[in-house]
Amino acid sequence: MQSRSPDGGGSERPARVSGAHALVAPVAEPPLPRTVKLLGAVSFAQDTGSELLYPLLPTFLTVVLGAPVVAVGVAEGLADAVAAGMKLVAGRLAGASKRRRWIAAGYGLATIGKVIVAVAFAWPVVLFGRVVDRLGKGIRGVPRDALIADVTPENQRGRAFGLHRALDTSGAVLGPLLGLGLLHVLHGHIRPALAIAVIPAAISVALVGLVHEPPVAADAEPIGPAGGDPPESPTAPRAAPLPPQFWHAVVPLVVFALVNSTDALLLQRAHELGLATTSIVLVYVLYNLVYAVLGYPAGRLADRIRPGIVIALGLVVFAIVYLGLGLATGSAAVWILLPLYGAYTAATDGVSRAWISRLVGSEQRTWALGIHGASTGLATLLAGLWAGLFWGGSGRLPLCISGAVALGVAAWLAVTTKLVVSAAPSRPA
Repeated sequence: MQSRSPDGGGSERPARVSGAHALVAPVAEPPLPRTVKLLGAVSFAQDTGSELLYPLLPTFLTVVLGAPVVAVGVAEGLADAVAAGMKLVAGRLAGASKRRRWIAAGYGLATIGKVIVAVAFAWPVVLFGRVVDRLGKGIRGVPRDALIADVTPENQRGRAFGLHRALDTSGAVLGPLLGLGLLHVLHGHIRPALAIAVIPAAISVALVGLVHEPPVAADAEPIGPAGGDPPESPTAPRAAPLPPQFWHAVVPLVVFALVNSTDALLLQRAHELGLATTSIVLVYVLYNLVYAVLGYPAGRLADRIRPGIVIALGLVVFAIVYLGLGLATGSAAVWILLPLYGAYTAATDGVSRAWISRLVGSEQRTWALGIHGASTGLATLLAGLWAGLFWGGSGRLPLCISGAVALGVAAWLAVTTKLVVSAAPSRPA
């Protein structure tokens, strides 16, 4: 027996089980495609290397290479700006039949960037390496997410993106722990640890070689913005206007991104509330652990109810964390609120990608994901700028402003998400 999608897009879903089991699982949940699992393994390996390197980078720049403190902010800001811009470029150029080559190029560049950082003997070279690394991140993300959507039936995309983000974030749990362990084993010598970070990154590139891109099939043919006939030219979908439901979803996400400042400021607040460096790394690991554990269940939930509602719930958690940290007076709050922050990320990161991917046809998917990734990425950069300018001595004002705005966007999504329906036909399981 089949039931209609609650998003109103006409996609068919397995009927739910009545009674208490209706909130737990469907009757029979088919396995996710092999490509989704492989891409999850690729991201796990790459993120292990990235997160091994990331916590060591400020000390490497300022202590080992003698860079001014401002260079740390410049390095990360410039790297994030490049990544955001490249999402738009990849979204425009990565068509439905050439996504794998963009994915391979992105992970390859990220690995090269880590090699440059590891061998750098002057801090401007580190900046260049970080830009190359983030250039790869910007290139790979959009076509990778589009490929995940392409190979996964629409009514399983929440699960697919949830699994991918959970595996990716598991690397963010393992990486910092490896970094702390290596610093202990290497007696505080950072450069060998940075070199070791290249190994899992190189493994990720090798794993991309096992990923197979499916041919563009008849059931993946693009549809018009209103669900009509396919355009005549294969390049027309990327030039055609994106459907209204896409914009109904993206606009509130961008508004929220304008107050979603860098997580580094949350770690700065943790430091101001009394946490030492080791404790900050450990609480950051706890945050990523919660995210990794909840990412897949959040994706499954988004397959059963409207994704906008799941994201709205995540923004409520975001508001609790930001308001809580803004009003906190002691370090005990950090150990509660930063792990809870992982629930926000689990409910929004993969779910938003799954949501965007279902609102357009296959040929428009990379363009839609590129616009989403670039616009929210640039908005987040602006959020970090204004939050830093208004940080003052404690950061309470920007944290409380961000929390209040997040509550408003959550209400916005809860009220208007019924307007955002699927425009793409579901693929057969």
